[in-house]
Amino acid sequence: MQFSKLSLGISSILMGVVFTSSAVGSTAVTNTDNIEQITIFGSAAAVSALPGSGAYISKEMLDTYATTDIQRILSSTAGVYFVEEDGYGLRPNIGMRGSSSDRSEKITIMEDGVLAAPAPYASPAAYYFPTVGRMQAVEILKGGSSIEYGPRTSGGVINLVSTAVPQDALGGKFDLALGSDGFSKLHTFVGGRNETSGGLVEIYNYQADGFKNLNSGQDTGFNKTDLLTKFDIYLDDDKRHQLEFKLKYSDESSDETYVGLTQQDFNENPYQRYSATQLDDMSTEHKHASVHYDYIISENMDLSVIAYINDFGRNWYKVSKINGSSLGSGAEEIASNFDTAVSMGGAPDDITVTLKANNRDYLSRGIQGQFGLYLNNHQINIGARVHNDEMDRFQWVDQYALAADFSMSVIDAGVPGTDSNRIDSANAYSFFVKDKMTFGDFIVTAGVRYENVNLARDDWGKTDPLRSADPSERNNEVSAFLPSVGATYQANDNWVLLAGVQKAFAPPSPGNNKADNEEGWNYEFGGRFSYDSVNGELIGFVTKLDNLHGNCTASQGCNSDLIGQQYNAGKVDISGLEFVINHRAEFDSFAVPTRLNYTYSSAEFGETFESELGLWGSVEAGFDIPYLPKVTWQLESGIAGDNWQVLAAIKYVDEMRVVAGNNNIDENNGVKARTVVDISANYQIDDKQSLYAVVDNLFDKEYAVTRQHGGLQVGKPRSLQVGYRYQF
Repeated sequence: MQFSKLSLGISSILMGVVFTSSAVGSTAVTNTDNIEQITIFGSAAAVSALPGSGAYISKEMLDTYATTDIQRILSSTAGVYFVEEDGYGLRPNIGMRGSSSDRSEKITIMEDGVLAAPAPYASPAAYYFPTVGRMQAVEILKGGSSIEYGPRTSGGVINLVSTAVPQDALGGKFDLALGSDGFSKLHTFVGGRNETSGGLVEIYNYQADGFKNLNSGQDTGFNKTDLLTKFDIYLDDDKRHQLEFKLKYSDESSDETYVGLTQQDFNENPYQRYSATQLDDMSTEHKHASVHYDYIISENMDLSVIAYINDFGRNWYKVSKINGSSLGSGAEEIASNFDTAVSMGGAPDDITVTLKANNRDYLSRGIQGQFGLYLNNHQINIGARVHNDEMDRFQWVDQYALAADFSMSVIDAGVPGTDSNRIDSANAYSFFVKDKMTFGDFIVTAGVRYENVNLARDDWGKTDPLRSADPSERNNEVSAFLPSVGATYQANDNWVLLAGVQKAFAPPSPGNNKADNEEGWNYEFGGRFSYDSVNGELIGFVTKLDNLHGNCTASQGCNSDLIGQQYNAGKVDISGLEFVINHRAEFDSFAVPTRLNYTYSSAEFGETFESELGLWGSVEAGFDIPYLPKVTWQLESGIAGDNWQVLAAIKYVDEMRVVAGNNNIDENNGVKARTVVDISANYQIDDKQSLYAVVDNLFDKEYAVTRQHGGLQVGKPRSLQVGYRYQF
C-alpha cells in the first residue's frame, strides 16, 4: 500500500512549515490548559483525588508506546480488558469490570468530552473508534465517579483527548514510522496562537499490507487517514469568553473478514486466510463538527456548552455464507476443504460464496452544557444534554462462484435494501448534579443523573427497497434516576481510603422487545498508598445487575436473521479486584521504572434461561459469562537514561470460555491463555528530534484471540516499527 495522495499533499505542506520554522528557532510547548469540559481529569495528579478507580495516560506515555492500537495502550491499566480481533485495533472490543467487550458496547467512549460512538443510544455496538495515534492523552474512569458522563454507567468511561492547539506562535510535529508487513505511519500537525486566537491542522495516516496470507494473493491490510482542524478565538479582551470550532474527517479501507480458521488449519498455519474471503472489505467515512463555548463567569463560576454532530457511513462487504452454510455452521469447513483440494493439485467444483453488504449510515447530534460553582468546601457541577442519533441499515447480498484458479465471478447481484432495511433511532435528554464536598481529611462526592430515552424502529422488511409503503413501527420510552455517592479519607501521609456506590444503567436498544433497562448497583472500596518511590492502589469492586443486556451482532456470529435483536439475561453477579503498583529506582546514571497492574474478575449468571443468543444458549444459574478472562496482568520494566530508555512489557491474559458454562475450558469451548512480550526503545537526539523502535510480540507467540465468528482468529505475530519524530 502507499500513502494516499491527499495525505502526502497535505503533509508536504506541513513539512515545509515544520522545517522552515526550525530555521527561525521556535521552541516546543505542549498546551496543558485544555478548555473546560473536554477532559475528565486533565492530569495524572488529579486521579489521586477520585473516590473510585481511574487512570490517565499522558502524551509522554503514548509516545513511549508509539502504538496505533488502543487495546495495547489500555493493557497498562487495571480493570480494563479486551478481545483482540484484527491485530491492529481498528475495531476494538473493550470491556470494564465484567461488562461485555463486544464492540465496546457497554462503555461510554468520548473524544474531547463528546460521545464518539456513531449511535451511542440506538446502536452502541458500532464499527468506529477514534484514531488513538493522534491523541495527546487517554483518560479511563470507572465506578461512581462516572455519573457525569452516561448514558452507560455499568462499566466505565474512556475519554480521548485530541491534539491541543500549540501555545506558541508556531508549533507542531512530524512523526514518520515504517514497520513489518508494509506498515507505515505519518503524523503531522502544525498550528499556533496569538493574543486573541489559535488554530491547528493535523493529518494522521497509517496502513499495512496485513500479516495474514491469501492463496489468491491479495493484501489483508488496511489504510486509514484522519484530517482534523481546530480554531479558537477569545471574544473579549479579558479572555473570559472563548469559542472553539473543531472539524474532523476520516476514511478507512481494510481487507478484513469474519471468517476464521478451523482448529486443524489454525494448528498448521494460523496466519492463513481462505480464498473465499478475498473480496472482504470494510470501507468507512466519518465526519465530525463541533462548536464549544467556554465562559469564565467569575473566579468561582464557569459555563461550558458544546454542540456537535457525527456522521458515519460504513459498508463491511464480507462473507456471510458458503454453499448456503453460515459462519460457525459449516462455512469454514467448506472453505478449508476447497483450498486444501486446490493445494493438492485437484480441480474441485466451484463453490458458492455469499457476501453481504453490511451497509449502514449513522447520524449523531446534540448539545450539552455544564455549569460549575465553587463555594468554600463545595465544588458543584450541573450538566444537561439533548441528543438524537440513528442507524439506517440498507443492506443486500451478492452471490459469487469461486473457481479452482481462485477467481470469483458474480452469480447473482443483490438489490440494495433487500436484506435489511430499517432505521433505529433514539431521542434522549439527560441531566446531572454533582457536589464534591471537603470536610478536613474527608472528601465526599455525591450526585444524581437522570436519563430519558425515546426509542423507535421503522422496518420496511426485505421486499420494499424503495421504502414506498409504511414501515412496521416499534416505539418505547425508558427513563432512570441514577444516584451516586463516593468518599475518600486521608488516613495518614501514606494511605487514602476510598469507597463508593452508584446505580448502574444502560438503556435498551430499539431491538429489545421488552424495552427493559440494564440496571443494578456498582460498589467499590479500597485505597491508594505511597511510600517514598513506591505508590499504587488496591480496589475491590462488586456489580449486581437485575437485568443484563446481550446484543445479537454479526461480530458474535449471531444468526443473520436476528441481528439487531437485544436479549435480557436477568440477574448477574460481577466481582473483582484491581491492583496497581509503581516503583522507580534511581541510580547514578540511570533509573529502573517498574509498573505492575493485576485484575481479577468473576461474572456469573444468576438465573436459568434459554436464549437465542449463541454466546449464551442454554444458561443455568451460576454459569460464567463468556469472553471474560478471570485474570489479566501486565508487568512493565526497563532502564532509562538521560536521553534514552528501553522498556519491556510482559502481558498475560487468562483463558476465556466462548459460550456460557462452568465446565473445564478446552479448545472446543474456549480460547487458551497467553503471555506476550512487547519492547520499546526511545533515543532523544536533541530537544526536538527523537528516534524510537517498538517490537510487538517479541517472541513471536502464536495465539488465538477469539472464536466469536465461528472460526479461530489469530493475534498479530512479531512486528517491528521504527520511527523518527521532530517536534517544535
